[in-house]
Amino acid sequence: MLVYPSGIDVSSSALRFLSARLRELRRQRGTRWRRLTPGRQALLTLAHLRCGHTYAQLAAGFSVGTTTAYRYIAEAVDVLAALAPTLTEAIKTAATKAFVILDGTLLPIDRIAADRPFYSGKHKKHGMNVQVITDPAGRLLWASPAMPGAVHGMKAARTHGISDAMTEAGVECWADKGYRGAGGTVRLPYWGRWETLSAGQQAVNRSHAKIRAPVEQAIATLKTWRLLRKLRCSTTRITSLVQAVLTLHLTCSN
Repeated sequence: MLVYPSGIDVSSSALRFLSARLRELRRQRGTRWRRLTPGRQALLTLAHLRCGHTYAQLAAGFSVGTTTAYRYIAEAVDVLAALAPTLTEAIKTAATKAFVILDGTLLPIDRIAADRPFYSGKHKKHGMNVQVITDPAGRLLWASPAMPGAVHGMKAARTHGISDAMTEAGVECWADKGYRGAGGTVRLPYWGRWETLSAGQQAVNRSHAKIRAPVEQAIATLKTWRLLRKLRCSTTRITSLVQAVLTLHLTCSN
């Protein structure tokens, strides 16, 4: 395999942050020596998450075995995932905003037609459902644990307790028609075909869509971490990957 130098479009603050967390972990475990320093392990992990390179490609680039690369990345991902904000913490932050926006996204996975629980009829592909909450400017505040793609957005929101948490905290939340029945403080557009709505209802729906538009920016930002564009790992690892990316995103944006 040929190896060449490359760059990663990630802030150096993310590298320093992850390096410090890994250094502290090694100190707690009493680790004396490893093939890679905390800084190199952090760089390995960032390359995997940001660029989506395979373990074999990264192992060749960092002069370690494929198994070692997998183990180092899994360890760093778990460290980052543990630092991701919980829904309760995100709601506390949301309470300081004028309102928040709720939406869902599908993270594509490599599954076959027989894996029906992961097939999203809406997107016509296999994937994992992730709910996101953003502030009015489209800045990501929280990302949910991943659920199979066949799960509807409203069911996912109920499972995670998003609507109840928003209502209890008195946080105004804007969402699309897919969250019909959420109740509480979740605000939805008028339901019905466009031609059957009155002129006033159509105007309200247009305004609603403009207010919700920034959430697409947050979802696009989440997927700048290219690993999330097509996941080829076990579905049991996807929540940790999403939480790790969320932690890095919040670290880089602060």
